[in-house]
Amino acid sequence: KAFLKTDAVLAELQTKYGAEPMQFICVTEQEVTTQECVQTYLFNSQLLSLPDGTQALIAPIECAENQAVKARVDAMCADSANTVNSAHFLDVRESMRNGGGPACLRLRVAVNEAELNALHQRILLTDSLHATLVGWVERHYRDRLTIDDLADPKLAEETYAALDELTAILDLGSVYPFQLG
Repeated sequence: KAFLKTDAVLAELQTKYGAEPMQFICVTEQEVTTQECVQTYLFNSQLLSLPDGTQALIAPIECAENQAVKARVDAMCADSANTVNSAHFLDVRESMRNGGGPACLRLRVAVNEAELNALHQRILLTDSLHATLVGWVERHYRDRLTIDDLADPKLAEETYAALDELTAILDLGSVYPFQLG
């Protein structure tokens, strides 16, 4: 249902893409209803290219919990006509409840080596940075917030201190308004 004339659109995409064949994976309404796609966030999944030339689907856990969606994902992974041969399901409910949603699975920016080298290196996730960020979260994230906390000016001070520390960890300099003034 993504395109009015699906076959024509896919043919045009292939023509504009060039000689290398594109891989289209279609999900029909008979396989998975629109309502199931919305409920499971199926199309908010992410495809990752693996070193061996295959791809893995990273999807919200709701996809594994829905029988029709799981069956379609399994069929896709078993289909030798495409390069997607594995699926991994992540519980991103907390992210969704906090407004991040499953789109957090989708951020993928392809860069060449020169572009990678031009990036601010401290934002690239390494084992060391991961450990530092985990420590930062453990120091600054509260496990609960009350109404009284929201009225307490100390919460703002804690938040500013945490953000100050985070920008220092990532070597970003002053990026928040409270840091600039």
